[in-house]
Amino acid sequence: MSSALLIVDVQNDFCPGGALPTPQGDKVVPVINKLMEKFTLVIASRDWHPENSNHFKIWSAHCVRETYGADFPGELHTDKLDEIFMKGTGTMDDGYSAFEATNKNLAEYLTENRADELYVTGLTAEYCVKSTVLDALKSGFKTYVIKDAVEGIRRSEDDFEKAFEDMKEAGAVVLSSDELTI
Repeated sequence: MSSALLIVDVQNDFCPGGALPTPQGDKVVPVINKLMEKFTLVIASRDWHPENSNHFKIWSAHCVRETYGADFPGELHTDKLDEIFMKGTGTMDDGYSAFEATNKNLAEYLTENRADELYVTGLTAEYCVKSTVLDALKSGFKTYVIKDAVEGIRRSEDDFEKAFEDMKEAGAVVLSSDELTI
């Protein structure tokens, strides 16, 4: 069996200057780029919303398909990605979890590629990362969250830290990139 690195929604609209920015979303990119070198299977999820998504009744419009905001930041080494999982693609589809991807089934993909451990990075801790981690655990994958490769919206520091506590309580292992032993 093997391990996979999953990069959740590291997209321009979630980085500083984007439509729905995390204060330090761009800070995860160098950490993720280094992590990619350690894994043979590297995958990413991407919000890919239609312009008329009901999701925009909750959040400001972001990651609208075929726009700059939906693109990955230029600094992210996308040439290392084996697969991209598109989520939030329908008008009624919020797409918080990468396991809700509509172009390919993430759980099946991981199983087909003999990955039983999933290392999760990305944006945002409180929403898409947390939803993805909880679904990974429900799907039976040993799940790790690399905290220094995750950033949050940080409406409050308590919400950000609570997201990690919730993931730990559900069974995820939270570690830093320098603790990785792959």
